[in-house]
Amino acid sequence: MSSMKIQSTDTILPTLVAVLGIVLIANWVQTGISREFHARVPGLDAPTGVQADQAEKLAPVPGKPIPGDGVPSKVVGEWPGFRGENRDSISTETVSLARSWPADGPPVLWSLELGEGYAGAAISRGRVYILDYDEQAAADTLLCLSLDDGREIWRNSYPILLTRNHGLSRTTPLVVGDYVITLGPRCQLACWDALTGKSHWLIDLVLEHGTTVPQWYAGQCPLVDQDRLIVAPCGKAMLMALDYKTGEIIWQSPNPRGWKMTHVSIVPMEFEGQRSYVYCGSGGVAGISADDGSLLWDSTEWPEQFATSPSPVILPEGRIFLSSGYGNKVGSLMLKLNKKDGQIKAEVAYKLSPKQFNSEQQTPVFREGHLFGVRKRGRGQMLCLDLDGKEIWDSGSDRFGHGPYLFAGDLMLALNDKGTLTLAKATTAGYKRLAQHEVLPDGHDAWGPMAIAGGRLILRDMTRMVCLDLTE
Repeated sequence: MSSMKIQSTDTILPTLVAVLGIVLIANWVQTGISREFHARVPGLDAPTGVQADQAEKLAPVPGKPIPGDGVPSKVVGEWPGFRGENRDSISTETVSLARSWPADGPPVLWSLELGEGYAGAAISRGRVYILDYDEQAAADTLLCLSLDDGREIWRNSYPILLTRNHGLSRTTPLVVGDYVITLGPRCQLACWDALTGKSHWLIDLVLEHGTTVPQWYAGQCPLVDQDRLIVAPCGKAMLMALDYKTGEIIWQSPNPRGWKMTHVSIVPMEFEGQRSYVYCGSGGVAGISADDGSLLWDSTEWPEQFATSPSPVILPEGRIFLSSGYGNKVGSLMLKLNKKDGQIKAEVAYKLSPKQFNSEQQTPVFREGHLFGVRKRGRGQMLCLDLDGKEIWDSGSDRFGHGPYLFAGDLMLALNDKGTLTLAKATTAGYKRLAQHEVLPDGHDAWGPMAIAGGRLILRDMTRMVCLDLTE
């Protein structure tokens, strides 16, 4: 009797396991086949738990530089960091650019496959610097390339685990003399030798300064002003100044409201003879003294609405223009600083609805006493606004989505989401398209900041970077 029971059990269990396995496989096949993949749409991709990935208790250690066969270009021209030499997206060069292109578009000097992201390029002394993410090596990787042909001069990296979080890389390196400063997606602030790639120092802002990584990784681009590196950890301190050569802290500002880091970059400002730094934290915007890091003023009129990316635009007479693509009520806002009895207060001059002007990715450009920027509504028309918020003109049927733009003389270069580049004459008098070409065929999410030096334009989409010759 017992032997029969054992024999029955031996027969039933394998049968049940087999049936269960068939059911699971069928279910897996069914769910796998029916899965739909959608293009990434800003505001619809659910941010992952970035903090959950941070299991490391020690800051990563950079490796040694790996030399390549690239040679620095002899082409003269500088675009040393985010938005160029003056951080205003306006080229200061006198190189004449072509005002029309052949049928097959401007010449492509080189192209490069990159990890997913929107990291922009910096250009200095014939070298191109890009902070990329190498998924195979699981490392933030600083590439130094030749401006001539894109070949690697050197690369160096530090190990860090990232998961796709609406792209990976986001920031633009900053070149200061023989130093390159970078801020990685998970807030590793690092300094490298610009010529050799040797690591000078690395500070983990999360571990050492209590930073919370923004929901779509860090987008803040480093600033060096008055020979000091200015960064916004928004942890224990809102801002801090460091000796960029050594990483030693010079001052730290208070963070009384406990604001967190956003995707915004810091901008310098002069007001009433005093230099300061303006930054949009998660709860508002503040001005920090350049001398000692003291809090000069703050305002909660501009809190983060899901995400804030465009940097503040500093304007004459103590005005600050702020814009964002998120939120339904306010698209942009003008602050006006006033000083009374030794105290600075920021007051709202006016607000614009999203229908009037908003910007999700790019920072508007101030030139000729006006603001130029791409409005999110209507698929990204370029607008010219006066400083009272009045619309002067729009770009009509030319739409740019969330793509980047810059100015060189009276010419504007603007890239749309899908990789089509437009050359236009854009002044306060009006907008006129001069040329247009798809420079990134089948491109997508082409949002990374552009860079131009010596008439050579570097731009990218999610996974590719190209260098174009735009000289006359």
